[in-house]
Amino acid sequence: MFGKLGFSYIGLLFLLMLFIPNMIWSKRKPQGYTSKKENRILLFLERLGEGLTCCCSLVFSDFNIHKWTTWSFWLIAAFLFMILYEAWWVHYFRSERKLSDFYSSFWGIPLAGATLPVIAFFMLGMYGKVVSMLIASLILGIGHIGIHIQHKNSIDIENMDYCYVTRSNNEGRLHK
Repeated sequence: MFGKLGFSYIGLLFLLMLFIPNMIWSKRKPQGYTSKKENRILLFLERLGEGLTCCCSLVFSDFNIHKWTTWSFWLIAAFLFMILYEAWWVHYFRSERKLSDFYSSFWGIPLAGATLPVIAFFMLGMYGKVVSMLIASLILGIGHIGIHIQHKNSIDIENMDYCYVTRSNNEGRLHK
């Protein structure tokens, strides 16, 4: 329930799958990206969730592969979500790297860059039956997905501002 202390190579693998694309992203940010005006509460929750998730991933051996049980399906699902996350990054890096690409959906999953890893770590917590990982991933999800929603909403509003036309014959119409 609370986890057995010990190194988790599966947790390390998940963190590598998380960090490597993010390190590449730091050199290939979307055009016009800024972290200014982020909600401080969401930012605090995101940072707290990141730290807790990283620690939980590494220090609980419950995440390592063990004898097959029905709980093993949680690990398979977690890996599938991390693979989708990697595929989303490939999709992003091959795109024009606009803000709309960064906050895009992928395979019907909204804000995939934020949502997929949170789901994967939550499922990893289910697999290991580690309550602290479940709590950490929920905190991460509230902060990280919340910030992404905030950013997506701001670019949607900016796009609407650019599209609104006020001419005498087209007053009040939106154009793409």
